[in-house]
Amino acid sequence: MRYKITHRTTYTYSEPVPVCHNQVLLTPRDDPHQRCRWHSLLIRPKPAHTLRRRDNYGNHVHAFSIETNHRKLEVTASSRVQVAPRTPPDSVTSRPWEEVVRSVRQQTAADWLEACQFVFDSQAIQAREELAQYAAQSFTPARPIVEAVIDFTGRIKNEFKYDTKATHVGTTTEEAFRLRRGVCQDFAHVQIACLRSLGVPARYVSGYLRTVPPPGKPRLVGADQSHAWASVYCGESLWLDVDPTNAVVCSNDHVTLAWGRDYTDVCPIKGTFLGGGAHTLHVSVDVAPLDEA
Repeated sequence: MRYKITHRTTYTYSEPVPVCHNQVLLTPRDDPHQRCRWHSLLIRPKPAHTLRRRDNYGNHVHAFSIETNHRKLEVTASSRVQVAPRTPPDSVTSRPWEEVVRSVRQQTAADWLEACQFVFDSQAIQAREELAQYAAQSFTPARPIVEAVIDFTGRIKNEFKYDTKATHVGTTTEEAFRLRRGVCQDFAHVQIACLRSLGVPARYVSGYLRTVPPPGKPRLVGADQSHAWASVYCGESLWLDVDPTNAVVCSNDHVTLAWGRDYTDVCPIKGTFLGGGAHTLHVSVDVAPLDEA
């Protein structure tokens, strides 16, 4: 599936902003299931300085500085991405989840160094015993890890309510867990926190959903905006991407932007500015399948 993606972010200020410094993570990743064929980043007003680099997780990072008075900042990321369907791993024959945890703790997994980065506490996610107990309802003794992850993903969808007014970008994982409601960021954080509380490595993935579903399929929650989900380490270099907001295993409807320990690692745009007074933010996202155009 080929997609044309347009992600536009606009800040409008009541007073002039003389200087701002920003970091952007809006370039889709390349991985075995996805290729970014073309990408463009348009910034208005034109930056005085720009820098491109890769972060510790391999994400594309663009940094820029604007040093002229402005009352409006517009960042438009345009991409052409090809996404291949993912063959879901066999849920019954996957390794028992305790073996996966043990292989990371004892450093016997061939890729333990990559996996262990996503088992420790991070800025937005801390392990808790109550979170481990909640996940344990799905992670019963010796249960195959893929089967357990899929079951747990479905439980979050069923037991949490998608509510755009219940939380905000600064809502903690513990608050979202107590509320049993929130948005995709909250659901991903809760799932990852529960998994890490059991010792299962899991990372936070930012990305997009296709805007219009295929004929005969329901529209997924989270389209028309940035989306988030979890990627769970299942042993032997296998990472399983699951979307707790929609209770699905991610396939070619999901486009990956970046991944990290939690949202703070992969925030699409963040930075600092001087002045500006009051400001408003508007974000628009369109993910159009080119193969069906």
